[in-house]
Amino acid sequence: MRTLLSLAVLVFCAAIAHAAPARYILEPDASTVGFTWDFEGVEQQGRMPVSRADLTLDFSRPEASAIAVRLNVAEARAGFPFATQAMRGDRVLNAAAHPVSLFRRTRICGITSEARVEGQITVRGVTRPITLNAQIFRERGRPDGDLSRLVIQMTGSLNRHDFGAAGFRGLVGETVGLRILARIQRAN
Repeated sequence: MRTLLSLAVLVFCAAIAHAAPARYILEPDASTVGFTWDFEGVEQQGRMPVSRADLTLDFSRPEASAIAVRLNVAEARAGFPFATQAMRGDRVLNAAAHPVSLFRRTRICGITSEARVEGQITVRGVTRPITLNAQIFRERGRPDGDLSRLVIQMTGSLNRHDFGAAGFRGLVGETVGLRILARIQRAN
């Protein structure tokens, strides 16, 4: 099994090494920006919708790739109604004053089957650096070398206090885990 997986990664890497830069479109209904947070010692999960994503991937020259994502804070869900209301309120995300969060890549290291995406994230009007680990997969059932539909999984974390989202300190932990699953298709 390990040999087959290694072979699949090598074939994928060889295919993308010869690919030209391409613009991709996010499939919002098939993509999720998930987050985890600690509530009194119990991990909770939430979601935040993507309102826009601009993606150009250059597999030959990763530094030429462009990624910009706009998240809809006003529609974020924190798992249960009380938490959602508190998260959107002025003590945490302050969605009324800051209805959008932004991510823009500044650097991509290795854009084969695994990559590290460095960027700037803006939450509550505060911009800080963030690093996300990314894995890129060809959509299941696609032939070798077909990069028209891809799945990208990114993981990372941030400290909510760094952005002024410090409300409910006694109840909610400071680390927010991120798990992003993006399904994208090449624009025609």
